[in-house]
Amino acid sequence: MSNSITFPVNETVVANPDSKLLGVKGANLVSMASMGLPVPPAFIINTQIGSNIAEGAKGIGEQVQSEVKQSIADLERRMNRIFGGADHPLLLSVRSGAAVSMPGMMDTILNLGMNDQTVLALEEETGDAHFAWDSYRRFIQSITHVVFDLNPDGFEDELNDLREKHGFENDHELAADDLKSLTASFLKIFEREAERPFPQDVWEQLDLALMAVFGSWNSDRAKHFRKMHGMSDQGGTAAIVQTMVFGNRDKNSCTGVYFTRNPSTGLNEPYGEYMPQAQGEDVVSGIRTPMELTDKGRAQAFSDNPSMESAQPEAFESLLKTGEVLETRFKDMQEIEFTVEAGKLFLLQTRTGKRNPKAGLRMAVEMSEAGLISKSEAVDRIDARSMSAMLISKAVPKPGMRPFTKGLPASPGALVGELVFSSQAAVSAKAEGRSVILVRPETDPRDIKGMDVAAGILTTKGGMTSHAAVVARGMGKPCITAAMTMKIDQEQESCSCAGVILNAGDVVTLDGSSGQVFVGAQPIEKPEPDGNILKMMDWMKEASS
Repeated sequence: MSNSITFPVNETVVANPDSKLLGVKGANLVSMASMGLPVPPAFIINTQIGSNIAEGAKGIGEQVQSEVKQSIADLERRMNRIFGGADHPLLLSVRSGAAVSMPGMMDTILNLGMNDQTVLALEEETGDAHFAWDSYRRFIQSITHVVFDLNPDGFEDELNDLREKHGFENDHELAADDLKSLTASFLKIFEREAERPFPQDVWEQLDLALMAVFGSWNSDRAKHFRKMHGMSDQGGTAAIVQTMVFGNRDKNSCTGVYFTRNPSTGLNEPYGEYMPQAQGEDVVSGIRTPMELTDKGRAQAFSDNPSMESAQPEAFESLLKTGEVLETRFKDMQEIEFTVEAGKLFLLQTRTGKRNPKAGLRMAVEMSEAGLISKSEAVDRIDARSMSAMLISKAVPKPGMRPFTKGLPASPGALVGELVFSSQAAVSAKAEGRSVILVRPETDPRDIKGMDVAAGILTTKGGMTSHAAVVARGMGKPCITAAMTMKIDQEQESCSCAGVILNAGDVVTLDGSSGQVFVGAQPIEKPEPDGNILKMMDWMKEASS
């Protein structure tokens, strides 16, 4: 199928796909598929349709609906599955993909096509009740939060209670019967919150998901993100409808995020996180704390959990080779979302990864010296006005001072600020001229206004590739994630660790380079310019002469 509305990803070679029409994510998927890389079959409804909906259209229109049905039929033939079928059901993901990258701001729905019938079909086909019911409960959570915009906390409370009952740390440790009963509870929660039965018709599910994805362009968080970055509100997002691959399929499955270079330091080394027997939202949402991709990362995090490098060496090597290919193709550090299903690697997204200014400087210099980009291209990637910000500060605690808590150094830099425990409090404090550190169990797109005004961010959950980490690096703000020894009391607006209690308004020093938080105002040191800064300054002089 080839027309002006929908575009199959895996049918024809496209040399230079149009990111304005397909969105950055969609265009990059087309590029990867054209290169023969393992991209799950998909089709894309372009940004013109998304723009129409952003401007007030009530739906995608009869012509596009017809083309969507034809594209679904194409996927059914290719995958030998039936959408909504009682045997070998086809399951889908629906993702946004705007013409400008807005990490963490837009919506995704996974496992679409799950219902009371297809869950039984999937259980019979795979012989794995755990996998089938885990996928169904995930879909209920996803559609409740993303499509119906209802509070997802009730689901997490049920899940946490069940894990605690059995003494488990991870979702995949739950038994199939637990997940089946959990799904029944989730359906009741949905019906109570949405005041309607859960949608069992898979075509209704798809219509709802498409409108939610297109509508996320006009969400408050997306508008605020564009305002922060000086982007236009004109336009809209594409919608990518893709066959599901399952990181929760079995013990040889996982999902994760891989940076081809370290976005915090700029080092030319693999960097990222993964979770075994999980799906992508587990990693990027910040609700779970993922594991390290590499043995080096595991050692640096003092983690006892196995890295992907050691647990799934073949898939890990395939991932690294793919990263080299994509970095060469796009001539920049890539952030790659991937899933391994039953040992086989699939690529779900690649994009130019967010990095802090100093890491970006190192990458630009080293890529130029390696011949990947020219000196002039390296200079163009660096904002001369931000050179001083590249001198990353660090805390120099007073003698004998022990950290209050420690987590993952998600975004470098040090600062002194007052603690606040909600985005609303951060906005109010900023209006009063106070420097604050936003403390949350985890952040999500609804926290974007608070993250924008906060000087630093501290979370007890998440990882180096979670929402808080990615957004903070893009903003150039210090951030610590997975400070798991710290407990937050949202009602009392306080946090505690090892018997020490801190309240809203208390002053701490946060060091995003070491991952440490100290009570009170500690000295902060800004280093002298390093060789990369001096080299770039010389290149800038050459370019201007």
